[in-house]
Amino acid sequence: MSDPKPNSTAPTSTPSSGAHGHGPAAALVLGAVGVVYGDIGTSPLYTLTECLHGHHAVEPIPKNVYGIISLIVWSITMVVTFKYLRHLMKADNHGEGGIMALLALVPSESRPKPAGRVGGIALLVIIGAALLYGDGIITPAISVLSATEGLSVATSALEPYVVPLTVVILAGLFAIQKKGTGGIGKAFGPIMVVWFGVLAVLGVINITKNPHILYALSPHHAVTFFARNGWQGFRVLGGVVLAVTGGEALYADMGHFGRKPIRTAWFVLVFPALCLCYLGQGATALTDPQSVARPFYAMMPPGPWLYGAVALASAATVIASQALISGAFSLTQQAIRLGYFPRILVTHTSSGEEGQVYLPMLNRLLAVSCITIVLVFKKSSDLAAAYGLAVSGTMAITSIVFYVVTRENWGWSRLKAGALLVLFLSFDIPFLVANALKFFDGGYLPFFVGVVFALVMVSWRIGRSYLAAKMKSLSAPIAAFTEELPSMLLARVPGVGVVLASQQAGIPPVLTTLVKRFKVLHEHLVLATIVTEHVPEISDRERHQVERLSPDLLRVVLRYGYMQRPDVPAALVVALKDLDIHVPHQDITYFLGRETLLASPAGHMSGVVEALFLLLSRNVRSATDYFALPPDQVVELGIQLDL
Repeated sequence: MSDPKPNSTAPTSTPSSGAHGHGPAAALVLGAVGVVYGDIGTSPLYTLTECLHGHHAVEPIPKNVYGIISLIVWSITMVVTFKYLRHLMKADNHGEGGIMALLALVPSESRPKPAGRVGGIALLVIIGAALLYGDGIITPAISVLSATEGLSVATSALEPYVVPLTVVILAGLFAIQKKGTGGIGKAFGPIMVVWFGVLAVLGVINITKNPHILYALSPHHAVTFFARNGWQGFRVLGGVVLAVTGGEALYADMGHFGRKPIRTAWFVLVFPALCLCYLGQGATALTDPQSVARPFYAMMPPGPWLYGAVALASAATVIASQALISGAFSLTQQAIRLGYFPRILVTHTSSGEEGQVYLPMLNRLLAVSCITIVLVFKKSSDLAAAYGLAVSGTMAITSIVFYVVTRENWGWSRLKAGALLVLFLSFDIPFLVANALKFFDGGYLPFFVGVVFALVMVSWRIGRSYLAAKMKSLSAPIAAFTEELPSMLLARVPGVGVVLASQQAGIPPVLTTLVKRFKVLHEHLVLATIVTEHVPEISDRERHQVERLSPDLLRVVLRYGYMQRPDVPAALVVALKDLDIHVPHQDITYFLGRETLLASPAGHMSGVVEALFLLLSRNVRSATDYFALPPDQVVELGIQLDL
């Protein structure tokens, strides 16, 4: 059975469109603090360390400290505040954000493509999405590891327990994913409010000890930093980018909370707290250059407070990790719905929240990967060298796709859209190049993770397009089939037979095979096609479209948003009732085609793409599970195909 097909029309989002309703504003702001800003909120644990103590660091002399803090503050201002909150969040797809939602807004990418072709913008988005998987693997590891390393600051006797404790925390984090984020999500907001409050208070205390750090707010320190340090100063951007790694997360999570709560949380709490914290770390570095090895913990007085800070930082990093893990789940679900990822099991963990999903296979992969890289790298400073390449690549791709949306969807002039693109890329490209310089220091890790996921997504997309074209060529014309049907049948049996068809035209090969082999059909015959639209949700009243092809042959098209889970039996019962066909669930039989794919030189596909597609096809989740069909009412008919 072929995958559901995306619709051929794109949604018409405008810059003024808003997110759908979400509930009480205060609760949404609190939720945004807890989930959206977890990643960027824990960046102070390791950002300054990487800039002034890492593999590509500069010497922590006062002029460099001023320059680094200025770069961090202005990067947060321009990338997060100006790019994502001011502009990117306007590009919502019916309230949903993220790189996949952005792709759905590009009209040219929603039009049908020849078999085996992937559009240029779609390919960029695939690369950006694939890089986010690399980010999702590294973020939990570096976040939790950097938090637990505070134990070694308290006492060197605890240093041997840092890595084991990190592994235990990560194992526990991934173990509870199957329970969903609903239960523990209520605690995220208050904990992160406390976290940002601590960041702000510590920042203010240390700024008062050395108020000269406030001079770093002037951007001229960032400019003179490059003039003074040259090439080495440019390499430090690979550390500065760690301060803005949560930008993509807040855009992707827009659909969960809405644009206004996310912006309110940023300007009221998160942005001031981060700026104060980085300034406080800079003030501490001016007083004690050795503090840059652990700048966050160096702002604290020794003693019991330090242990409390480690506990709070560990909780904050778990929350930050949760946000990235949930984001990877949501990204994969959207990619499956849009036909860019193989069908794997998606479990909904909440009856009230559609976006809360759990993917067991992906969860196991992330868990093993995170724990492995902690055991390999052992120190957050070593792991920081691997961090940044993935997210900076995705940031640059997001800017390019946003430019296409402003031109094709919003009708902006080339000058207006181009000027904004140049401004965005003036930050994105230097960050990307600086991180590329860390490739052999660990940057290869997210790169190769991205390559693997990109190959999977491209191979799947190309293979399914060839399969759809093959199935279309094998589909019989409706008129000829209905004319010959009476002469080919020996009997009609009571009930409803539903044939799942990937195409909205012609007669699917599985039905032709069924008639020729068995010469028996149900008295009511339905061709059901499931279409995934380029919008997050389709309402129940817009779910089905019915076309009567002959007195006893119907075509039903069921439409779902890419954030929704298809429930074919429930939707079909409603569609049949509208036609005065009342049948119990148990009297419906579902007929599916089971394609056996052959690899030979005769087909259009070859090489790595074909081999990978065949492997994926043999291991995908069955259509019976994917479409929520009752297994004891499903009949599968096989067909061999060479693509």
